[in-house]
Amino acid sequence: MRTVQINFPRQFVFGDGCLQDFITFFLGLSYKRAYLIADPYAGKPMQQVVDALEMEGVEVVINTNIGKEPTENGFLSILREAESEKVDSVIGIGGGSVLDVAKLVAALAGSGKKPGSVYGSGLLSGRKIFLACLPTTAGTGSEVSPNAILLDKKEKLKKAVVSPFLLPDATYVDPLLTHSVPAAVTAFTGIDALTHCIEVYANKFAHPVTDLFALEGIRLIFRHLERAFLNGSDAEARRNVALGSVYGGLGLGPVNTAAVHAIAYPLGSEFHIPHGISNALLLPHVLDYNLPFGVDRYAQIARAIGVPECPSDMEMAREGIKWIGDLCRKVGIPTKIQEFNVPVDAVPSLARSAIGVQRLLKNNLRKLSQQEVEQIYYRLY
Repeated sequence: MRTVQINFPRQFVFGDGCLQDFITFFLGLSYKRAYLIADPYAGKPMQQVVDALEMEGVEVVINTNIGKEPTENGFLSILREAESEKVDSVIGIGGGSVLDVAKLVAALAGSGKKPGSVYGSGLLSGRKIFLACLPTTAGTGSEVSPNAILLDKKEKLKKAVVSPFLLPDATYVDPLLTHSVPAAVTAFTGIDALTHCIEVYANKFAHPVTDLFALEGIRLIFRHLERAFLNGSDAEARRNVALGSVYGGLGLGPVNTAAVHAIAYPLGSEFHIPHGISNALLLPHVLDYNLPFGVDRYAQIARAIGVPECPSDMEMAREGIKWIGDLCRKVGIPTKIQEFNVPVDAVPSLARSAIGVQRLLKNNLRKLSQQEVEQIYYRLY
């Protein structure tokens, strides 16, 4: 058995209403100038934090100008602002893009380094600024992962920084913050979280420790996402999808994702398709492609999502893949790529970009050539 290392945030709190616990915790730390990075629609929780901190004399600098696909150039302007404001702490409140930017700001502020020098794994030498992450969506697991992603617009490629120094000092997951998330966002962020769990479990580098998280994440998300989609105020469903998302995030450091994410990235980089939708479009097709190399794992996934026992693992696995595709349709995710105006003649270029994401493709159960990636893209039409 290979060695596996899982790094957790120093402080991890999960539960309805724990936003107030975070405020109490933060005020006990004596920081005086906080940089708060937030989604524009995180208005109520953001304001609750700002009001409470300012009432106790903490100065708060707010930035809500975070794009859905944060670019390296956009990040640099945010980093410059944080450095010029001489902040002593960073708080991220929002979805995965916001949390990724918050993590990188905290790690790079005052270091003299830029993202280009730390893309890859283990290239950060430390972090001096306190970092807290509070997710408002149940999707990326960024709040517990050592990864952060930026888009290099010049190369049309998403690039990752991976380091234990990106793990927050404090992570507070309050499922109540997800109740106001629109149904469509609930759907595609939830499928993103489900994909994390599936790819961590069905992975060349899968490990018994992360298998526990991944399978439970699959079970929780699959069985509750449709409920959260249909009724955003369903507290039980929201809690379980949020917890499943956390479990997926815990696998991103020691194992990481595989071909679904690698092939999805160019769709976001070049055609601005939301990441969760790209994953949902591709997930059944990549699972089909991988099936001969992962029958036992896919059969276990099928059992986790509730598929009745079949005569063989192969039948079990096939039925599980069908159920996953059905869930994507039930939560309103498109099944064809034409809705996003991606021309067929773009496929070779997309495949070339996807093949470049070897940091993820090396994890896939089955090796992929550029031609095979092209065939998967063609199946989306």
